[in-house]
Amino acid sequence: MDGASDGHRGNGGGIFDKPLFEDPSARALSRVGVVDVGSNSVRLVVFDGAARSPAYFYNEKILCGLGTGLTQTGRLHAEGRVRALAALRRFAAVAEAMDIAPLTGVATAAVREAEDGPDFCAEVERETGLKLWVASGEEEARLSAQGVLLGWPGARGLVCDIGGGSMELAELSGGDTGRCLTSPLGPFRLEAVPGGKKGLKAYLKATMADLRARMDGEYGTLYLVGGSWRAIARLDMERRNYPLKVLHEYAMTPKSVRDVVKWIEKTDLDAARARTGTSAERMRLVPTAAQVLKVLVQTFKPKRIAISSYGIREGLLYGQMPERLRARDPLIEAARFAEATSARMPGFGKTLYRFLQPLYRNARPDRLRLVRAACLLHDTTWRAHPDYRAEVCFDNATRTNLGGLNHAERVFLGLALLHRYKNSRSESFDAVAGLLSPRVVQEAEVLGKAMRFGAMISVNRPEDMGQLRYYPKKKVLELVVNPASEDLFGEVVMARFASLAVALGCETKVSKRRVPPPRQA
Repeated sequence: MDGASDGHRGNGGGIFDKPLFEDPSARALSRVGVVDVGSNSVRLVVFDGAARSPAYFYNEKILCGLGTGLTQTGRLHAEGRVRALAALRRFAAVAEAMDIAPLTGVATAAVREAEDGPDFCAEVERETGLKLWVASGEEEARLSAQGVLLGWPGARGLVCDIGGGSMELAELSGGDTGRCLTSPLGPFRLEAVPGGKKGLKAYLKATMADLRARMDGEYGTLYLVGGSWRAIARLDMERRNYPLKVLHEYAMTPKSVRDVVKWIEKTDLDAARARTGTSAERMRLVPTAAQVLKVLVQTFKPKRIAISSYGIREGLLYGQMPERLRARDPLIEAARFAEATSARMPGFGKTLYRFLQPLYRNARPDRLRLVRAACLLHDTTWRAHPDYRAEVCFDNATRTNLGGLNHAERVFLGLALLHRYKNSRSESFDAVAGLLSPRVVQEAEVLGKAMRFGAMISVNRPEDMGQLRYYPKKKVLELVVNPASEDLFGEVVMARFASLAVALGCETKVSKRRVPPPRQA
């Protein structure tokens, strides 16, 4: 698969190496504040937590509409400017109260193109102390592409970021950015195109053809960045009655893009806005953005379209990372951080993974990666009420902010963690069961039961865990027990061993002999 399936799924230089969030250069990024002044919105994001897969410690957005009417007046929208300045005053005060390092501020198309943009930047610095970096269109494209790389290391394809005042394109190949372009295809600018629907259609077709001539590669995956694209994706979920309302890595096809554009043209968007939680200001731009997306897909002909929740703000953070941190797997780093901060026995996830390795001797790298993540996360919700622990595991995996996971992988990971705590499934899983094939559901159950068994013999000395031996052709699951540790393998442990064997379709065998310590993985 082009793009998302390869780069961030790899094994790298040892998945259980010392986690980089313990490194001083990574800890320096543990609390970073970024301000993004766009043509439509002004936002403050404070990143916190695992350095490679940061959590959103604070996130506040105000839709100020700075770029409204810019094409006609050449100036920032007067009311929007007042609102943006008030928002930036607040953001500066919030940052000071959090005692974080100086904010990093970037302004894009509206401030870049308005004749009073420099005056606005000077006023912002004078009143808030925040110095805004006004990005060129090409720099804006590059930052958006870097944001995509935060979630998809090694991604290849085409990034398209739409804002209120412009649309940017950037090539990605093997984790590097290539050519970057900007265009006037932001909805605010397009509102001023004369000739009604026919005039807009002709303008879009001609402008997109020019972009295609200048960006002439083959792009199997199109990564969409920006609030208008996310709003369209959320409407596509509504149209399809799609069960998992997580926008990041939501996948669309050229056909689904055509279908949702037609649906938007016929739908009462006020009613849809209420059902999807989309703001009125954002929804106003959706019909125009939908026409842009239709022509974009027709022109560049991607095979796959992926929604990215990461963009300019995440790109700024990515730009501050050392290269070795960028290369790490965001899912594994986030799981490592969760284990270090929330598990009863931090570090046992590595031991558990080694213990279960015989079950996955011939597994694909993308499956092994999920097994590693599950082992790291298997004990991070132990504080939840026992009656709800399994559901909390499932909800955390499927709905939390994790990079490097497509939707099917989220559900697989959630189901495995659910089965780590109980044998039966839940209503939460039933709602999204259609995202997994029966075979993959069975694989998640096996992993969950394997962790449920392995966690029962959690001890300080890994060699006391015994050793699993799996013979799939003979349909035998063997447990080799150290005679000195025989007392660890009580009735409940052996019942869980039997349950794992049933899930594998195997008979059980128990042997007693000294087990050597597991090899380093």
